[in-house]
Amino acid sequence: MKIQWKALLLCLAAPLAVGGAAALLTREAMEEFALLRQPPLSPPAWVFPVAWAVLYLLMGLASYLVWTARSRRNGKKSALWAYTAQLLTNFLWPLLFFRAQLWLGAFFWLILLWAMVLGTLLQFYRLRPLAGVLMLPYLGWVTFAGYLNFGIYMLN
Repeated sequence: MKIQWKALLLCLAAPLAVGGAAALLTREAMEEFALLRQPPLSPPAWVFPVAWAVLYLLMGLASYLVWTARSRRNGKKSALWAYTAQLLTNFLWPLLFFRAQLWLGAFFWLILLWAMVLGTLLQFYRLRPLAGVLMLPYLGWVTFAGYLNFGIYMLN
Protein backbone atom coordinates (compact mmCIF):
# COMPACT_ATOMS: atom_id res chain seq x y z
CA MET A 1 0.00 0.00 0.00
CA LYS A 2 1.37 3.37 -1.03
CA ILE A 3 1.62 5.99 1.74
CA GLN A 4 -0.68 8.95 1.26
CA TRP A 5 1.58 11.57 2.81
CA LYS A 6 -0.95 14.41 3.00
CA ALA A 7 -3.49 12.19 4.73
CA LEU A 8 -0.84 10.77 7.08
CA LEU A 9 0.40 14.21 8.10
CA LEU A 10 -3.16 15.44 8.64
CA CYS A 11 -4.02 12.38 10.72
CA LEU A 12 -0.89 12.83 12.85
CA ALA A 13 -1.33 16.59 13.20
CA ALA A 14 -4.99 16.53 14.25
CA PRO A 15 -4.58 14.81 17.65
CA LEU A 16 -1.33 16.68 18.32
CA ALA A 17 -3.14 19.97 17.66
CA VAL A 18 -6.01 19.00 19.96
CA GLY A 19 -3.58 18.01 22.71
CA GLY A 20 -1.48 21.11 22.16
CA ALA A 21 -4.52 23.37 22.39
CA ALA A 22 -5.60 21.71 25.64
CA ALA A 23 -2.08 22.08 27.03
CA LEU A 24 -2.02 25.78 26.15
CA LEU A 25 -5.37 26.34 27.82
CA THR A 26 -4.31 24.58 31.03
CA ARG A 27 -0.67 25.61 31.41
CA GLU A 28 -1.37 28.21 34.14
CA ALA A 29 -3.04 25.56 36.29
CA MET A 30 0.05 23.35 36.40
CA GLU A 31 1.65 25.20 39.32
CA GLU A 32 -1.46 24.69 41.46
CA PHE A 33 -1.68 21.07 40.34
CA ALA A 34 1.91 20.46 41.48
CA LEU A 35 0.89 21.45 45.02
CA LEU A 36 -1.85 18.83 45.27
CA ARG A 37 -1.42 15.58 47.16
CA GLN A 38 -0.82 12.85 44.59
CA PRO A 39 -1.88 9.20 44.78
CA PRO A 40 0.72 6.43 44.87
CA LEU A 41 2.23 5.59 41.46
CA SER A 42 1.94 9.19 40.26
CA PRO A 43 4.67 9.69 37.67
CA PRO A 44 6.89 12.78 37.57
CA ALA A 45 5.41 15.74 35.72
CA TRP A 46 7.67 15.35 32.66
CA VAL A 47 6.10 11.94 31.88
CA PHE A 48 2.71 13.39 30.98
CA PRO A 49 3.63 15.47 27.91
CA VAL A 50 5.90 12.70 26.63
CA ALA A 51 3.23 10.02 27.11
CA TRP A 52 0.53 12.14 25.52
CA ALA A 53 2.71 13.01 22.52
CA VAL A 54 3.34 9.31 21.89
CA LEU A 55 -0.34 8.46 22.40
CA TYR A 56 -1.47 11.23 20.05
CA LEU A 57 0.92 9.96 17.38
CA LEU A 58 -0.31 6.38 17.83
CA MET A 59 -3.95 7.41 17.58
CA GLY A 60 -3.16 9.59 14.57
CA LEU A 61 -1.50 6.64 12.86
CA ALA A 62 -4.48 4.45 13.76
CA SER A 63 -6.87 6.98 12.24
CA TYR A 64 -4.74 7.08 9.09
CA LEU A 65 -4.94 3.31 8.77
CA VAL A 66 -8.73 3.49 9.01
CA TRP A 67 -8.94 6.52 6.69
CA THR A 68 -6.97 4.68 4.01
CA ALA A 69 -8.55 1.26 4.59
CA ARG A 70 -9.72 -0.41 1.42
CA SER A 71 -12.18 -2.48 3.31
CA ARG A 72 -15.48 -3.55 1.83
CA ARG A 73 -16.87 -3.67 5.33
CA ASN A 74 -19.18 -0.86 6.36
CA GLY A 75 -18.31 1.37 9.24
CA LYS A 76 -15.32 3.46 8.15
CA LYS A 77 -17.27 6.72 8.34
CA SER A 78 -18.80 5.72 11.68
CA ALA A 79 -15.39 4.76 13.07
CA LEU A 80 -13.88 8.10 12.07
CA TRP A 81 -16.82 9.98 13.63
CA ALA A 82 -16.34 7.97 16.84
CA TYR A 83 -12.65 8.85 16.73
CA THR A 84 -13.42 12.56 16.31
CA ALA A 85 -15.96 12.49 19.14
CA GLN A 86 -13.54 10.83 21.56
CA LEU A 87 -10.82 13.29 20.55
CA LEU A 88 -13.12 16.22 21.39
CA THR A 89 -14.06 14.53 24.67
CA ASN A 90 -10.35 14.12 25.36
CA PHE A 91 -9.83 17.84 24.72
CA LEU A 92 -12.41 18.83 27.33
CA TRP A 93 -11.11 16.61 30.15
CA PRO A 94 -8.06 18.76 31.06
CA LEU A 95 -10.24 21.85 31.05
CA LEU A 96 -12.54 20.25 33.60
CA PHE A 97 -9.72 18.80 35.66
CA PHE A 98 -6.99 21.46 35.60
CA ARG A 99 -8.79 24.73 34.82
CA ALA A 100 -12.11 24.20 36.57
CA GLN A 101 -10.69 21.85 39.24
CA LEU A 102 -13.85 19.77 39.02
CA TRP A 103 -12.02 16.61 40.00
CA LEU A 104 -15.05 14.38 40.53
CA GLY A 105 -16.81 15.72 37.45
CA ALA A 106 -13.61 15.23 35.46
CA PHE A 107 -13.45 11.64 36.73
CA PHE A 108 -16.94 10.91 35.39
CA TRP A 109 -15.99 12.65 32.14
CA LEU A 110 -12.97 10.34 31.99
CA ILE A 111 -15.26 7.32 32.34
CA LEU A 112 -17.18 8.62 29.33
CA LEU A 113 -13.90 9.11 27.47
CA TRP A 114 -12.79 5.57 28.36
CA ALA A 115 -16.01 4.13 26.93
CA MET A 116 -15.63 6.23 23.78
CA VAL A 117 -12.01 5.16 23.32
CA LEU A 118 -13.02 1.51 23.73
CA GLY A 119 -15.81 1.95 21.18
CA THR A 120 -13.42 3.62 18.74
CA LEU A 121 -10.80 0.93 19.31
CA LEU A 122 -13.31 -1.83 18.54
CA GLN A 123 -14.55 -0.08 15.40
CA PHE A 124 -10.97 0.52 14.25
CA TYR A 125 -10.07 -3.12 14.94
CA ARG A 126 -12.94 -4.38 12.77
CA LEU A 127 -11.70 -2.28 9.85
CA ARG A 128 -7.94 -2.60 10.34
CA PRO A 129 -6.81 -4.78 13.26
CA LEU A 130 -3.51 -2.89 13.57
CA ALA A 131 -5.44 0.37 14.00
CA GLY A 132 -7.29 -1.12 16.96
CA VAL A 133 -4.06 -2.42 18.47
CA LEU A 134 -2.49 1.04 18.15
CA MET A 135 -5.32 2.41 20.31
CA LEU A 136 -4.63 -0.03 23.19
CA PRO A 137 -1.91 2.11 24.88
CA TYR A 138 -4.32 5.06 24.81
CA LEU A 139 -7.02 3.01 26.50
CA GLY A 140 -4.48 1.88 29.09
CA TRP A 141 -3.33 5.42 29.75
CA VAL A 142 -6.90 6.69 30.12
CA THR A 143 -7.45 3.88 32.63
CA PHE A 144 -4.37 4.99 34.56
CA ALA A 145 -5.49 8.63 34.29
CA GLY A 146 -8.79 7.59 35.85
CA TYR A 147 -6.91 6.11 38.81
CA LEU A 148 -4.86 9.31 39.19
CA ASN A 149 -7.90 11.55 38.74
CA PHE A 150 -9.94 9.70 41.36
CA GLY A 151 -6.94 9.58 43.70
CA ILE A 152 -6.52 13.35 43.49
CA TYR A 153 -10.23 13.79 44.17
CA MET A 154 -10.00 11.58 47.25
CA LEU A 155 -6.77 13.12 48.59
CA ASN A 156 -7.65 16.76 48.05
